[in-house]
Amino acid sequence: MRKLLVAGFMVGAALAGCAGCTAHDDGPKAARSAQAPETATGTLEQLAQKAGCTPDIQTDAAELRQANCGDRSGRYVLATFATDRGQAEWLDAADDYGGTYLVGRKWIAVGTDRVVTELRGRLGGTVERSSSHHSGSSGGGGHEEGASTEGHTGHH
Repeated sequence: MRKLLVAGFMVGAALAGCAGCTAHDDGPKAARSAQAPETATGTLEQLAQKAGCTPDIQTDAAELRQANCGDRSGRYVLATFATDRGQAEWLDAADDYGGTYLVGRKWIAVGTDRVVTELRGRLGGTVERSSSHHSGSSGGGGHEEGASTEGHTGHH
C-alpha cells in the first residue's frame, strides 16, 4: 500500500512540477534570504493556509493526506503524515525518484527548486534535494540547505 501511495504522490509531484515549469519567473524575488521562519506545524489545511493555497485533496488516508496546491509561484504537492516513522519511510522510498522536498515535522512539500524555496519562506523547514541514487548512508539521503534542526531529525 505504501509503495502505491508513494508512486501516486510522485506522479502528482511530477505533474505539479511540470505545471510549474511554465509559470512566469519573477526573477530575484524567488531567491529568498537564507533565514526562514520557524518550521510550521498543523493539519494539511492549516499548512496549506500558511503556504497561501487552497488544497485540492488527492489522498485522505489515516497515515497520509496529500493535496495539490498552486499559487503565483507555481504548483506543488503538500503531504502530511500521521507519524514521524511514516514520514521517514515515505522520504526514504521517495529518494529513489529524486526531487526537491521541503521537510517539516510530519509534513513534506514537493515541487520545483524555485517553488520549494518560496514555500520555505512561508513554512520554514529544511530543503532536501535527492538524486535517483539513494546512498543509504548516514540517513541523510539528500543535500540540506539552511538546515534547521527544528522539527527534523533525519530519516531514521
